[in-house]
Formats: sequence, C-alpha cells, structure tokens
Amino acid sequence: MTTNAPTRVLIVDDHPMVAEGIQSIIETYPDIEVIGTLTNGRELIDQVETLAPDVILLDLNMPEMGGLSAAEIVLEIRPEARILILSMHDTPEYISTALSHGARGYLLKDVPTEEIKTAIDTVMKGGSYLCTGATAAIEPKTHDGRMPLTSREQTILLELAQGRSNKEVANSLNISVRTVETHRKNIKRKLGISSTAGLTRYAMEHGVLQGTGVSF
Repeated sequence: MTTNAPTRVLIVDDHPMVAEGIQSIIETYPDIEVIGTLTNGRELIDQVETLAPDVILLDLNMPEMGGLSAAEIVLEIRPEARILILSMHDTPEYISTALSHGARGYLLKDVPTEEIKTAIDTVMKGGSYLCTGATAAIEPKTHDGRMPLTSREQTILLELAQGRSNKEVANSLNISVRTVETHRKNIKRKLGISSTAGLTRYAMEHGVLQGTGVSF
C-alpha cells in the first residue's frame, strides 16, 4: 500500500442494516475505502485473499462460521490483515478470547463513529485498541501465568517439538513457511520462551507429546 492509498476496510456482519450503517459512517472519511461487506466467516475465508483488506471489522456470532473460528484461518491466509472485532458482547471472556485468536482490537457496536475511525487508525499503525467499554478485559492466563495457545498453535507446537523444520511443518499442514514462522513467534511470545529447545521442553512438561510415539 502506498503512503497516500486509503485504508482498505472489509465489513463482516450477518445483519445487513448493521453492515450498511457502519459502511455509510466510515466511508465519510477520505482515507478509508470500504471494499465490501460479507455475512459470515466462511465467506471471509473464501474471499480474503482476493479482496486483500488492510482492516477487517468482524462480528463474532454469525451463521455457518463465526468470527473467532474464522480469525485464525484468515490470519494464516493474510497475516498482514488487522482484525477488529465489532460485537454486542462486552464480557471479559469474549474480549480476551478474541484477542488470543489474533484480533488487534475490540469494539462494541454502540461506540461513537469517531471511535471506529480511531481504532482503524491505531491498528494500521501497528497498535491494538480496546474501546472504552472493553478496557476491563484482561488477556486470559493459564495457571502458570502464561497466555493459553489456540488449537492451531498447539498443533504447530507439537510439530515443532518433534524436531520438524518450519518447511516440514508448512508442508504437513498445507500452509506457507511464513505462516509457520508467524505462529512460532506468537507461541514463543505467549509462553515466554525464546528457543526451540525451550518449546520442546515445554511440550514434554505439559504432555503435548503424549501419545505421539516420540521419545527423548
């Protein structure tokens, strides 16, 4: 994206009036281009590569596939996309789970127009954004103080702990090497581990390798 190009925003919500309302609001900003509206996570997965959005405004509860299920897969297809959850749910559990699945921010559907714009600008600059009604949310922690891994991250941790290279993991899971590297970085960040040996040790200590036939 060139310096002067507008931010490409994709809206995913199964309520047409909500999607159209958001579109009409944020399209008034000259530096934002709404490139489409979709109605569920499955449509998003199918079209995200073609549409190439910079920011995705994503609802949580939708038919066929909800926002949380779609978020991880979307970020594998287009890691550079910034996902902003736009939801009616204001409980810490919803908010923290969305963040653990890769969302860069969380907005409630009743936020003022300017707050949506602020959130888009913030994530485009590399930051994260919680609306005023969501600031009480705290990222979930496991009993040892670490952030829990998503199911996809657990799968990749298992592959890495068995000594497989990024390329071998990518081939095994039919994803790109860059995607594996992104997951690997996120796993290390969440677990507070800096080395592959540390990941293997964590996998052994937490039973990730049980039943795989791997021995050390």
